[in-house]
Amino acid sequence: MTAGHDEGPGGGSHAGHGGAGVSMAAAATLHCLTGCAIGEIVGMMISAGAGLGNAASIVVAVALSFVFGYTLSSLPLLAAGLPVRAVLGLVLAADTLSIATMEAVDNTVEAVVPGALNAMLSDAIFWWSLLLSLVVAYAAAFPVNRWLLARGKGHAITHGAGAGARPRRIPVPATATLAVGLVALLLGGWLGAAG
Repeated sequence: MTAGHDEGPGGGSHAGHGGAGVSMAAAATLHCLTGCAIGEIVGMMISAGAGLGNAASIVVAVALSFVFGYTLSSLPLLAAGLPVRAVLGLVLAADTLSIATMEAVDNTVEAVVPGALNAMLSDAIFWWSLLLSLVVAYAAAFPVNRWLLARGKGHAITHGAGAGARPRRIPVPATATLAVGLVALLLGGWLGAAG
């Protein structure tokens, strides 16, 4: 997230970067979606396993999506040496709108797919509706992230943050690796439940 960018925390505008703006928005959206998806999957699995009702399931999934989304965004900043207080401010400013957009769309899709919210882990609909909702959430959040980046906001404010700070040894998982793992989990759950 922070590697390879020279902008400071205020970022400078990403407007006019053309393809770079699109690729940065795609990367920022995937990064955000990964954290949201982990929280959503864990929340839905906890809720389904505990037999929680629809409203409680949504609350648990949304809360965990914000927790995991903010956590994944915090790790590179903490590793870059920023103090926790600064990291929290940056992450809240950078990710809140994107996560909120994803969660609103994701939960709307889950709510309109008949039987999705009442599905158990052993039901194929649990897995395919969750995969569908995350794909639609990505599509909805992409223009939000592109708009934010074009104005020097969103993930743009985290690029270059920590320059000059003393780096820490904090493992930072690669977004692509996490995304592939999540897709494999969702497809595996779907195929396992369908079989």
